[in-house]
Amino acid sequence: MADAEATTPKSHDLQALLSSDGRDFLVRNNGDQVKTSELTGKTVGLYFSASWCGPCRRFTPKLIETYNDLHPKNTDHFEVVFLSADRDQDSFNEYFSKMPWLAVPFSDEETRDRLDALFEVNGIPHLVIVDPSGKVVSEEGVGVVGDYGVDGYPFTEERIKELKDEEERARRDQSLRSLLVSTSRDFLISSDGTQVPVASLEGKIVGLYFSASAYGPCVDFAKKLVEVHGELNKRGESFQVVLVSLDSDEDSFKETLEGMPWLALPFNDKTCSKLLRYFELSALPTLVIIGQDGKTLHPNVAELVEEYGAQAYPFTPEKVAELEEIEKARKEAQTLESILVSGDRDFVIRNGGSKVLVSELVGKNILLYFSAHWCPPCRAFLPKLIEAYHEIKAKDDGFEVIFISSDRTQEAFDEFFSSMPWLALPFGDERKKSLSRTFNVSGIPTVIAIGANGKTVTDEAREILMTHGAKAYPFTAERLKEIEEEIEEMAKGWPEELKSALHDEHELHLTRRRTYVCDGCNDQGTGLSFYCGECDFDLHPNCALLKDEGTANGDADHEEEAPNEGWVCDGNVCTKA
Repeated sequence: MADAEATTPKSHDLQALLSSDGRDFLVRNNGDQVKTSELTGKTVGLYFSASWCGPCRRFTPKLIETYNDLHPKNTDHFEVVFLSADRDQDSFNEYFSKMPWLAVPFSDEETRDRLDALFEVNGIPHLVIVDPSGKVVSEEGVGVVGDYGVDGYPFTEERIKELKDEEERARRDQSLRSLLVSTSRDFLISSDGTQVPVASLEGKIVGLYFSASAYGPCVDFAKKLVEVHGELNKRGESFQVVLVSLDSDEDSFKETLEGMPWLALPFNDKTCSKLLRYFELSALPTLVIIGQDGKTLHPNVAELVEEYGAQAYPFTPEKVAELEEIEKARKEAQTLESILVSGDRDFVIRNGGSKVLVSELVGKNILLYFSAHWCPPCRAFLPKLIEAYHEIKAKDDGFEVIFISSDRTQEAFDEFFSSMPWLALPFGDERKKSLSRTFNVSGIPTVIAIGANGKTVTDEAREILMTHGAKAYPFTAERLKEIEEEIEEMAKGWPEELKSALHDEHELHLTRRRTYVCDGCNDQGTGLSFYCGECDFDLHPNCALLKDEGTANGDADHEEEAPNEGWVCDGNVCTKA
């Protein structure tokens, strides 16, 4: 019985929850007061949000769209109540002015805090769905509305299961029509606005091109795709592209489509969000290939198109396997010149602009350093790399680093490169794109180690440098194995566990740790730590093994930094710090 009670959702009296002493009403953005009793019998979304929260601002228009679609049809059935985490009345007023629903008055901070605590709101946007009986049917309203919109109503587990079952059936019976036709539309549009029946694409290989016009990689990829599309059509191939735009305004959408040789789903068409979820989109640009039978041939051939162009057509498993063999042979034949020389671009530069021929670097151990001035992790990593560079260079002149910039301006490139003691590709050099594709660089900073023979040693040189520094040179598996053996030899005779005056709550256990910050001296450590997993507490071995543990901290006068107050945003959610 106890287990059953624990899993039974608790029912709430919304009228009592949303009222306070002296207030039994909610407000609209025009100042009108609405009695909380008017929520009786309705499904209610409690929307925890704030104007300063980027993820909230991105989600609110989707919730408004869903609300407006539902409200004319279900005026007596669905309502949203805004619970603000804004910092002042003006911010609340400005944000709430765009919302068509109700709110707890900004002045009633006590009620808002009480509901935050009741529903354990640790991140925003957060949408709690409460059914007419007062039962919480979903605490994942943001995801449900984001995925299904109005189709998810009344947002219960049963309704979401129905929708997922429908999607599963659609996957089994997938066709071009099931993907692109909706109840209100059976056509696509061309760049001049002409309506083209979806049926006219049946029997063709179709690329669903997911793109956002303001995103640089999409802009670059579109140029390549136009070239490939044109070449294939000249050859008489039955290939068509359909743009699935993620643009947020119609002018950007029209500008993107204008002059393009392909078709598109209409702007803001509900099928766009359905396809995002259906294909579990995780990157832009994405080019999904649908075969002549309407089934998915490949979930994303964007990289294949970038690397091989029209040669990748028709994107079948057999063609992909053929290209993989080509890539394998290319890697086996890789030399420094094959990856760094392109046409007459056979040089890199020093600070000041003087050229160094790639041929002069052949036979050296090279680090390709993908980075940018605007990237905080890159700036944080740079001193570590400079330190390792000087240490390695002092022992082996047959070592070099080449900076490959993702900076947006020549000025930013020049400023960042001026702090570096090594070489670089010139700013805006086209070789950067091919190198990024060759080494699948999806984030920065990234460091690729190239051996003296021109072959790739590792694509994890950044992580190795962070862990072992210059002593990991030349970053080979053999050298890393030697380091592990050195660590094991060094640790012989050390206790497996010990007590420390710096952490007398629990024993510390000798633990292999990739990187950590010592809670004794505040310096970074690698390899081994005396560690408390329960408290996430680390001590360098030299700090932990000092006889006078009371002095291990080394900075007794150091005052601990005060914790951040407020919220921290990571791009998807804002979380209480």
